[in-house]
Amino acid sequence: MNTIECIKSRRSIRAYKPDAVSRDLITSIIEAASFSPSWKNTQVTRYFVIDDPALKEKIADECCSSNHNGGIIKQAPVLVVTAMVKSRSGYERDGSFSTPKEKGWQMFDAGVAAQSFCLAAYENGLGTLIMGIYDEEKLNAILNIPDNLEIASLIALGYAAEEPAAPKRKTTDELISFI
Repeated sequence: MNTIECIKSRRSIRAYKPDAVSRDLITSIIEAASFSPSWKNTQVTRYFVIDDPALKEKIADECCSSNHNGGIIKQAPVLVVTAMVKSRSGYERDGSFSTPKEKGWQMFDAGVAAQSFCLAAYENGLGTLIMGIYDEEKLNAILNIPDNLEIASLIALGYAAEEPAAPKRKTTDELISFI
């Protein structure tokens, strides 16, 4: 599959087969995502891989009970929590900001890495869903996330049990302004 085909055909998956995903395959996907560009090559994204059903259920019940993400987490064979190293991306070594986006730049780097993760997973026959609604404080406590990290997203991972159609896209005329 070429890059353009991968980008155009990948979908957010909300239903998964119960088939396990090997840790070797997950490791190879994260290795591919590690090549994502980042601010001054800081490589701030970290991955916490949860494949224990009881722990996934606890996260779903305690961190996502107020939204649909909990049900998705329970049925996906794997949950990947992405986190980013605080105060590194977008900063100079003296702690000052390099960009007017200030600490927001670290989320940009984590987002690029998450998309790379999802595209690599798709190329390997897996479906993903990036989720951003969760109780971060509870999730930090459950997973004992180190203080120097901040959670960026949750990614459901597994073999897709659905093939959603592509949602309507804006035309390029709506997206482009040549100046």
